[in-house]
Amino acid sequence: MNLQDKLSSDKFIVIVTGLSGAGKTVTLRTLEDIGFFCVDNLPPPVILEFLKLLEEYTNVKNIAIGIDIRVQQFLEEATKVIEKIKNTYKAEILFLEADEDTILLRYKETRRPHPLSTYSSNLIEAIKRERTLLYCLRSLSDRIIDTSSFNPHQLRALVRSIYASEEILPSVTIISFGYKKGIPTNADLVFDARFLPNPYFIPSLMDLNGTDQSVKNFVLSQKETVEFLSHVKNFLTFAVSGYKKEGRAYITIAIGCTGGKHRSVVLAEEIAQHLKSLSFNPVVIHRDL
Repeated sequence: MNLQDKLSSDKFIVIVTGLSGAGKTVTLRTLEDIGFFCVDNLPPPVILEFLKLLEEYTNVKNIAIGIDIRVQQFLEEATKVIEKIKNTYKAEILFLEADEDTILLRYKETRRPHPLSTYSSNLIEAIKRERTLLYCLRSLSDRIIDTSSFNPHQLRALVRSIYASEEILPSVTIISFGYKKGIPTNADLVFDARFLPNPYFIPSLMDLNGTDQSVKNFVLSQKETVEFLSHVKNFLTFAVSGYKKEGRAYITIAIGCTGGKHRSVVLAEEIAQHLKSLSFNPVVIHRDL
């Protein structure tokens, strides 16, 4: 049975293990982003009971479980549990490793203590001991990835390419807003539409908003709007493709005008339609209506 068969079956379990600093956290977060139910650092003796509970009370199909040196007192038990999981479920053991120089550099950059630092104050010795202790798990692994040459973005892309059963698109939110009430604090991209002709100064449009057809017609008929939208759409086509490759789960796009009731509302709806044409399913929020 190949990996895609496993992903489409009722239950598929990935045991994520490996050396500290080799990318286990990045891997688990990536699996969570693509729909896996993830849990980290469960004591091996309770893992089988945990899986039974999931089977009894949920319809979760894809599960990822992190096991590492933090459960060293249970390592012998961990190997037995992994063998039982592989005999009971469709499962794959993923082991992450990296060379000593890379792991050493990563620990110096993060300044986090190694899990075996209580055993040895010498980081190199702790890394070597961990490699020895985890050999039993490595020998059970179905897939071993050396992350020495990977940055986090590249590791995320690799994990997604292996375990995503279909292309996962970022969740996109588009917010129209008025500058007089401030820029949305969670915005990744902000576009300013205040230079466009303002319907507020047209008496018949003043009391309407950007969801009204007459306001839409006015805003979209302006030469400046047409050119502005062309630039924004081209940029977003480029940008969201990059976000998708990077593995971003969420993108928030904000577009503002003075009051947040006319121009920004029309433009937010137009941008949403453009992103739908790119297969995204954006959520549109008109904050100041």
